[in-house]
Amino acid sequence: MTYHAFQVRGERQFELVEKDLRPPRSGEVRVRVLSCGVCHSDVLAVEGQRPDPDEPVVPGHEAVGTVDAVGTDVTGWAVGDRVGVGFLGGPCHQCEPCRRGDFVNCTDQPLTGTSVDGGYAEVLYVRASGLVRVPAELDPLLAAPLLCAGITTANGLRAAGAAPGALVGVQGLGGLGHLGVQYAKKLGHRVAVITRGSEKRQLAADLGGDHYIDSLSQDPAAALRELGGAAAILATAASGTAMTGLLGGLRPHGALVVVGAAPDPVEVSTADLIFGSRRIIGSLTGSSIGNEDNMAFSMSAGIMPMIESMPFQRAPEAYERMMSGQARFRVVLDFTHS
Repeated sequence: MTYHAFQVRGERQFELVEKDLRPPRSGEVRVRVLSCGVCHSDVLAVEGQRPDPDEPVVPGHEAVGTVDAVGTDVTGWAVGDRVGVGFLGGPCHQCEPCRRGDFVNCTDQPLTGTSVDGGYAEVLYVRASGLVRVPAELDPLLAAPLLCAGITTANGLRAAGAAPGALVGVQGLGGLGHLGVQYAKKLGHRVAVITRGSEKRQLAADLGGDHYIDSLSQDPAAALRELGGAAAILATAASGTAMTGLLGGLRPHGALVVVGAAPDPVEVSTADLIFGSRRIIGSLTGSSIGNEDNMAFSMSAGIMPMIESMPFQRAPEAYERMMSGQARFRVVLDFTHS
């Protein structure tokens, strides 16, 4: 028996292939995929940003599906369970970070859709420690982006440690930012949305933004200072240059939290850090149990992604749509109507 998958090699060389269906190995489960989000981090696989880009790999790391086989030495999971997997494919529980409970920074963790095959496929093999329980009542098309974009923005805000009621800036109103605004509001913050142009003003307000800062017409740092200074700024736009100009908008002890992966560096004046004791921190997605907690919070708080769905057979087109920046705001592959 076989299943279909889109694999890539080199740069954007997609190929629809048939792969042999095999039993899951020890410690693995086999998942029939229902949906898979198309995330900007898929560039690591699709654009050849891997150690060996000539080795084919199946992209995709926001996958939701149903367990249809369980390998040996797997406990707690059964055929029929609704599950998901994000970018981090499961900690090893053996390395030093794991022994200290820091599962996100496991040094022997598969990276779904980058170092191991991901969710642009009808079938996915997952290390059991990377599985996330997905409630059956949650639409798999909406659940998929929460596994990466959702947990990334929510954990980034929590890492900043801003108090409820404090001003929080969210830079960018795209795939990450439109969720970041919702989380910031539901966590009790005053929210300033920072983006280019005025066309997203109403959307920002609808998502919970209290203030709108158009970076084309005003200096974002100065605008934040006029509002009293931000306790935290969640930087989601993939531009180190744009992030650089935000640091001066932080209040004393404020944190710039970087979650958007940019090709260019963030350049910082030491004075901006020293005077005011400001911080720059990075935040990388979250653990499988953290993903479950955040999914429960998202459902209870009414936080959901805005999506465009496309059938699995159009996966290369879905990737191009995501890369164009025109999607509103997450593209999700739908396997149920393929």
